[in-house]
Amino acid sequence: MTDPLGELLRSRRERLRPADVGLPAGGRRRTPGLRREEVARLAGVSITYYTVLEQGRAPGQPSAQVLDALARALRLTAVERDHLHTLVRGAFGDETTAEILQAGVRDLVDRLDPCPTYVTGRPWEVLAANRAARALFADWPSLPPTERNMLHWMLTDPAARHIYAEWEREAGAQLARFRTAAARHPGDPEFATLIDRLHADSAEMRDWWPRHEVAALSSGAKRLRHPALGEFVLHHVVLQVADDPEQKLVTFADREHGTERLALLCPR
Repeated sequence: MTDPLGELLRSRRERLRPADVGLPAGGRRRTPGLRREEVARLAGVSITYYTVLEQGRAPGQPSAQVLDALARALRLTAVERDHLHTLVRGAFGDETTAEILQAGVRDLVDRLDPCPTYVTGRPWEVLAANRAARALFADWPSLPPTERNMLHWMLTDPAARHIYAEWEREAGAQLARFRTAAARHPGDPEFATLIDRLHADSAEMRDWWPRHEVAALSSGAKRLRHPALGEFVLHHVVLQVADDPEQKLVTFADREHGTERLALLCPR
């Protein structure tokens, strides 16, 4: 079993060139990126300690100061630095309780029609979706419970590749956000089961997961396709539910045409 901390350290070390951190190239290198001894020197730790960290054999947990030093040495972004701390400290630990979506949130999702809106839960299962979201993306309530997962749909359903005009970029970004979430739940069997399923069902998962990309939740715009609407751009916002911050409400709006065109998604 691979060690997530070691994976992150190794992947970021291999991406850096000596010039990126002010070091001379030092002749031909057998492997890409910095050498372990160079990262250790930049971080102010011993080469032995850095090596066992990267190999997942370190006794005990590195301190916050060491993690910050490694983040600086490896030129991590703020999101990657937070992810590094989460991998070591964790956030929620084991969680096996069933998720409950408050009735008021479900009612809000329905009231937002014709703006496509859905709510995802802890391991990104779709807990609620209004008529517009089901018409635009997928009719998740009609699927078996094990298939009602946003990431699994994105990576394995051919329809997702058509709906998202920039599918590869969107799928990669979604996987990076999922990885950030998964690190907060290292003992959650639902995350572990989903990750195993994705490795079995998706070639992109097998290719992208070792890159250890991470990203924070964010609002933005997506270029989408629909038989009745053609290709168009929707802007979306992501809101965390106060009763359970791991539940995210995502709602889309058409800034150019308002709700007039979106109403074609769910005609009365």
